[in-house]
Amino acid sequence: MSTAFIIREEEETLVEKVAQLLHALPSAAVLAQLAAIDPHSLPMASRIDYLTAIERQESWIQALMHRAIVAVAGRESSQGDDPIYSIDDSEREDISTALRLSPSSAQIKIDIARALTNHLPNTCSALAVGEISAAHANAIARETASALNRGLPESVIFEIENRAISYAEFHTPSQVGNLVRKVIASSTPEEFEDVAQSARELRNVNCFDEPDGMSTIIALLPAHEAKVVMNAIESFIVMSEKSADGLHTANDARSKDLKRADALAGIASQYLASTLDEVKAHRRPLTVNVTIDLPTLMGLAENPGELAGYGPIPAAVAREIAADARWKRFITEPITGNLLDFGREHYEPPQALKDFLIARDRTCRFPGCRRSAILSDLDHAKSWETGGSTSLENLGALCRRHHKLKTHHGWTLESFADGSCLWRSPAGKEYLTPARPVNEPV
Repeated sequence: MSTAFIIREEEETLVEKVAQLLHALPSAAVLAQLAAIDPHSLPMASRIDYLTAIERQESWIQALMHRAIVAVAGRESSQGDDPIYSIDDSEREDISTALRLSPSSAQIKIDIARALTNHLPNTCSALAVGEISAAHANAIARETASALNRGLPESVIFEIENRAISYAEFHTPSQVGNLVRKVIASSTPEEFEDVAQSARELRNVNCFDEPDGMSTIIALLPAHEAKVVMNAIESFIVMSEKSADGLHTANDARSKDLKRADALAGIASQYLASTLDEVKAHRRPLTVNVTIDLPTLMGLAENPGELAGYGPIPAAVAREIAADARWKRFITEPITGNLLDFGREHYEPPQALKDFLIARDRTCRFPGCRRSAILSDLDHAKSWETGGSTSLENLGALCRRHHKLKTHHGWTLESFADGSCLWRSPAGKEYLTPARPVNEPV
């Protein structure tokens, strides 16, 4: 028997094995067999089957993940007297800290897990056996969540699941979501009139950090208000392109997209400048804070600057911002970069302490929270009523939600002079927030 024949025979055996595993019910045993196969050793058609088989295993694992999330967060939302801060606050933080997610991402996982396990049993089953992907299951859960909260009839749920699961075989998660919305609208025409108003209550604006000194701002708005925003941007572009005598400026090589992006920043900058002396938090105006070392500021070095709430930005951009900014001196410990002194000699002590804490912490001190310190509370780790001092060691920035979490929901906080702190959850888990050198991202 030739070597080539032996290799081909082994390859055919692997191909048959992958085909069998592709149609096997997902399990730890099947996953272990797939993990033992090198996909590069397969012909291309079998590599695709291997990929599909792995996705079926991922679906099974995601079904287990939903079960685990519900076990931690509970099958139903927690209740409390505070309509904003009592629903799922503690449970959400357990999930977010365990999985290293933002609180909003953790809440999305909780909502999807509850929708699937409580109301969509057929979708759960299809996910567990790998008939649909995790993305398809999430799309079904997301699109039905609000309708489920309004008491969607079981007959409609049954129709949604049957049609969506069948539709998922040849369609993307986005297409499945569109189908679910259509089924809900067609099946509950009276309630459909209320959907637009309910959706309006979900409007929001979010900022997501991107690589290379960029961020993405996403706004979810009612359609007519989104048109107002776009019209304002277009109007700003037209006005900025006109010179003093009403003629359009020439030699502007920016694309339409670049002009719109610049116009949005310009509109916001103009408004912020007009309210600088009126809108203040902790007696300080809302500002964009950039940290840059002196050699880089003078052009003698090219070290990245640090944009508060984002991270590193190019030295040239930091210098450009500094050229039209108010400066403030900071003194840091040269090895760790921890803030030692705020750099002011004559000031009212309470305000100076506030300034120092805002500069030291920069954001809320709960793990993973990026709410700006200037928009947060300056909280006593050990309460004033129990003997806690108003001091550098005992004070720190906490956003209002995490402040209430500590005060009313069983989380405890131990604070240290360098700005680090140790959190303990009601379940006894400990999470350390380290000190934050001013030249490092938060």
